[in-house]
Amino acid sequence: MPKYLIDVNLPYRFSLWKSNDYIHQIDINDEWTDEQIWDYATENNLTIITKDSDFSNRIIFHIPPPKVIHIRFGNMKMREFFTTTTAIWEGVLELSETHKLVNVFRDRIEGIE
Repeated sequence: MPKYLIDVNLPYRFSLWKSNDYIHQIDINDEWTDEQIWDYATENNLTIITKDSDFSNRIIFHIPPPKVIHIRFGNMKMREFFTTTTAIWEGVLELSETHKLVNVFRDRIEGIE
């Protein structure tokens, strides 16, 4: 069973997320609205991984599920995205266990309860 739903705005072919713990929105429905993604994640107890600030704004006013991991790197080349994400990903997942929102920046990770 997946634990994480990768939003359509993140890379589909990304080796870090190629396990049974992850499902990409493309594999479900790449035309869903944010509301449909939110509802699906809630119904299936999934953490949303996204670059879309709408989800992190929404989680502030809701009690999980779903939880949100908000990747806030800005624009960067795919190789840099992979290197940066891979280096910190274990810490991101650990923080997401105890926080409803995890903001992931290039230089730090923040958890919001």
